[in-house]
Amino acid sequence: MRPKLTRLWPNYLQDVAVVALNKKSIDIAPGGLNWREPHWVAAKLKLDRSVPAVSEHFRGGTAEAQKAFTQFCADLLRDYKDTRNQPQTDNVSQMSKYLHFGQISPVWLALEVRKYARAGATNIESFVDELLVRRELSMNWVEFTDHYESYESMPEWSRKTLAEHARDTRPYLYSRAQLENAKTHDPYWNAAMNEMRFTGYMHNHMRMYWGKKILEWTSSPEEGHATALAINNKFFLDGRDANSFANIAWVFGQHDRPWFERPIFRKVRYMNAAGLERKCDIKGYVAKVNARIAQYRA
Repeated sequence: MRPKLTRLWPNYLQDVAVVALNKKSIDIAPGGLNWREPHWVAAKLKLDRSVPAVSEHFRGGTAEAQKAFTQFCADLLRDYKDTRNQPQTDNVSQMSKYLHFGQISPVWLALEVRKYARAGATNIESFVDELLVRRELSMNWVEFTDHYESYESMPEWSRKTLAEHARDTRPYLYSRAQLENAKTHDPYWNAAMNEMRFTGYMHNHMRMYWGKKILEWTSSPEEGHATALAINNKFFLDGRDANSFANIAWVFGQHDRPWFERPIFRKVRYMNAAGLERKCDIKGYVAKVNARIAQYRA
């Protein structure tokens, strides 16, 4: 897919023309809703009040998105390729939530990042690959997959191999409530869940580990898929997005290949705590999350 997309970029990566609005948003607000009092509007909605507000960590809006991205390009882009999979750092753009709510354009991001040539071509290419290849792969999959939200949309090979080991003994089994409240034996997983709960965000590398462990710690692949997707869409600011459905599907074999056979996972890719310890400063990540939550609770 990558070479097909890159050939098309010159035609699509063009500056977006500024268009004058015929009506201001204030003129088209539904009757009875005062846009100047968002808290009153929110009070009328049927929301899950158990999910805390995260405005202490992230602010919405196009101006905030552009400000955050400009700072990322100036300060962090030069190390992006080497550190984007290091969860103990904050060397990521944080753009997924703004993209999800339509507060920033992927075209604007792709054009803007290329202005920072001093950050190095490999770092720019790595960011653009995440933005315009991996993200578009998710969009494409959701667009052309019926019932992309269901376990039945997973690849036939992965469903078959997981079914063959569905009765394998799980070393740990947790309910959805235990998972949501980060009540597991695994301090790395608990830190990731707490980062999600209290900030609406989780570092991308930890999202993979988080999902793989839900597959391992629930009684069946079907339950694992439903649980992971429900928690993902409940807490993440960028949940309920094409990337959400594709990322959870990846945990269960979508956009991946068969691996070495093992219990529970059979041929679906496996991740463990030892891999985190080998590839990153996972204890540094736990300390970072705990410090952030302590500040939140204070």
